[in-house]
Amino acid sequence: MLKFYYNHRSPMARRVWRTLLEKEIAFEPMIMKLNGDQLQHEFLEINPFHHIPVIVDHGFRVVESLAIMDYLEAKYTTPALLPKDAESLAKVRMVQMVTTNELLPKMIVLMFEKEDSVKYSQANEHIDKVLRFLSECLGNGAYYAGEQFTLADIVAGTDLSLLLKLGINLSNYPNLQDWFARLMQREVWQQTELSKEDFARFKEVFIKLRQRKLNQETKANAHQ
Repeated sequence: MLKFYYNHRSPMARRVWRTLLEKEIAFEPMIMKLNGDQLQHEFLEINPFHHIPVIVDHGFRVVESLAIMDYLEAKYTTPALLPKDAESLAKVRMVQMVTTNELLPKMIVLMFEKEDSVKYSQANEHIDKVLRFLSECLGNGAYYAGEQFTLADIVAGTDLSLLLKLGINLSNYPNLQDWFARLMQREVWQQTELSKEDFARFKEVFIKLRQRKLNQETKANAHQ
């Protein structure tokens, strides 16, 4: 059986978790507490970069959430979560990459910076640009590939749920607001959405992990 290494608070892991559940793929949950267990030898043998999520499917290991989702889509083809036509597929990929590369890093800034800081303001401006782009891509469709629910909806919806918990609303983007409400009507999303308590815990753990990484980088630079 497929093994899934994850913590439900991680947005990257929750992308994969939702993909597994939407496709009804059976898996063995390998829960990571992220209290140092991701740095243990046993896990580093699976992922030397000590990140989640990871899957091991009949001995085949896949790391990185987007790669895992592509693997699951290619191997477990029903229901299909990628469109066939070129334009829709390109739109799905754009939404996935823009969300990952442009939205998520700025959301992290909002977690660490004070609201009156320059960095916070700059991050907010960039997030507005991303949301306008995502709104344009969505248009009047039910999902990013029209009536077909896809991996783009999973990636963007999972990350935007964190944005809402950071106090950013979607009132200026009514089609995104309706789309997100549509996602939250899906049974899988109701089962996997973070509570306020889980989100607070996620921020706490994430801040500790980030500080640990910064400390390690500082020590490494001091020895150069």
